[in-house]
Amino acid sequence: MKRNILFALVIIGLSSPATGQKIKGSDTMLPLSQRAAETFMKADPSRTVTVTGGGSGVGIAALIEGTTDLAQSSREIKFDEKKRLREKGEVLREAIVAHDALAIIVHPANPVSELSREQLEGIFTGKIKNWKEVGGDDRKIVPYARETSSGTHEFFKESVLRNKSYLNGIMSMPATGAIMQSVAQTPGAIGYVGLAYLNAEVKALRVSYDGGKSHVAPSIAAAKSGEYPIVRPLYYYYLERSAAKARPFIDYLLSDEGQQLVTGVGFVTAR
Repeated sequence: MKRNILFALVIIGLSSPATGQKIKGSDTMLPLSQRAAETFMKADPSRTVTVTGGGSGVGIAALIEGTTDLAQSSREIKFDEKKRLREKGEVLREAIVAHDALAIIVHPANPVSELSREQLEGIFTGKIKNWKEVGGDDRKIVPYARETSSGTHEFFKESVLRNKSYLNGIMSMPATGAIMQSVAQTPGAIGYVGLAYLNAEVKALRVSYDGGKSHVAPSIAAAKSGEYPIVRPLYYYYLERSAAKARPFIDYLLSDEGQQLVTGVGFVTAR
């Protein structure tokens, strides 16, 4: 039943009318874009906003192909993506509307409560294979990652793995909801999700980026203060020629009301 609910979250936009504004991309940003779209349309019933996921790379590809008005992305656009837009004669515009703390999650029954960046690197590159190596039970570690089109996949690789390769054969999941579900059901599992997705079915770990001297739990306050180390901007990308259509939604999110919504969803405000 949960699997059906999680899938429906992604396809809500697909069943919406073809007219109006289209937003596509990062699964991390889905809760924010969907909540903002609801309030945005409620304020003006003549507006139609369609929101779909698929990953940051999918959203940016759709922007390049001209099939979306806004690409939501949990990573910065790449050089080759910018190049493709320039070759089409397009001028790109970027807006940062929030920040996200990336939470490391395990099964609630896992006795491990904290890990260093080095230990996380060892786990996700395959050097650490058993929980007993990091103070846990004698149980095989089952790491879950996002698929390669995901901005979260790339950010984790850059920030946590320091650009080292994920282990061969790692379980790559198509959506954040799939990682949540898999970790909640697998005692030896570990994964990573945006802060807004945390719930009681998984346990978020405290993380250290100073060699294990201090560990900090993911939270809005810790991300905003800079104490929590795994934090990233959340972007919307649009084309300059579509600014009149794209900017009202972005401006709403950057307004006082929109930034309150950002906090309510579980992200850190952009200002």
